[in-house]
Amino acid sequence: MTEKERMLRGELYAAYDEELKRDNLRARRLTRLFNGTTEEELECRTELLKNLFQSTGEHIFIEPPFRCDYGCHIRIGDNFYANYDCIIIDVCDVTIGDHVFFGPRVGVYTAGHPIDAEVRNANLEYGKPISIGNSVWIGADTVINPGVTIGNNVVIGSGSVVTKDIPDNVIAAGNPCRVLRAITLEDKEYWEEKRREYMEN
Repeated sequence: MTEKERMLRGELYAAYDEELKRDNLRARRLTRLFNGTTEEELECRTELLKNLFQSTGEHIFIEPPFRCDYGCHIRIGDNFYANYDCIIIDVCDVTIGDHVFFGPRVGVYTAGHPIDAEVRNANLEYGKPISIGNSVWIGADTVINPGVTIGNNVVIGSGSVVTKDIPDNVIAAGNPCRVLRAITLEDKEYWEEKRREYMEN
């Protein structure tokens, strides 16, 4: 089994493998080009992101600067937006659904390191995949840790550290992140009324 295969299976692997170095250099080149674009080069930005990621929806927008390890392990749905300073460490698969919005400085980290110092010092590491559902808003400065699944229609409050799975249709926040309450019909009615007021003015 190659080091890349071990990595993607969530097993211990050596990050200094030549194949992984090549993949990482490709990601560094594409993100450097992306981060060097100007606000007049929106089409170029989108093309670079579509080349970087494994797959994307039609409409994606990421504010530079952006960083990732490989890019080719990231799948993003339609209508994705990430604000400034987004980091995705994709040593395992990262799957992001449709209509997902990231505030500034959101970090998505699939990488893990052994607790035992001798194993860690041997430059062995591992990862766990992360999945984010549809219609999710993740507030600024949130950290999503390895192995987490976030459900559909979820709001994560700013500054959260997400260490465990978050179910559908909830507001969650904190360090560690925990469910605060369900998203209710009253929430929907309130915001629909606000939208009607907006449309009338």
